[in-house]
Amino acid sequence: MKASRIVRRRLAGAATVAALAVAGTLAAAPTASAKANLLAIDKVSLAKSGPELNIKYSCDTGVNLQVTGYATKVTGGKKSAAGALDAAKLTCDFGTRAVQMKLTPAGKGFVKGDKVKVTVFYWDENGSFSTQSEEVIATL
Repeated sequence: MKASRIVRRRLAGAATVAALAVAGTLAAAPTASAKANLLAIDKVSLAKSGPELNIKYSCDTGVNLQVTGYATKVTGGKKSAAGALDAAKLTCDFGTRAVQMKLTPAGKGFVKGDKVKVTVFYWDENGSFSTQSEEVIATL
């Protein structure tokens, strides 16, 4: 009987150590709140300098992304505008935030009533790939 008690104690001790190891691993794991890098165009308007975008975004902590946007006129002529928000201007902390982007037109500007196709997307810090784009068609 003495041998079986020792075996049971060793098994109980090993199970306790294994449970503590699993608990420690789970405690050290990154939080489950990580999510995809999200973008949404809330509003497109016309400012004196060109189109202006109100954007909602969310990005994971530790990522270094910039947001790039462009607008092109859908009908009656080839007008375009572009803009970017540097990674330093974005706060990546899993929360949803709002930011305003001003687009600079190439050549002649846009006028009130122009119908435009607007696209925004994330670029990585090196500008080597883009991810998560959002596109809308709006009237200025």
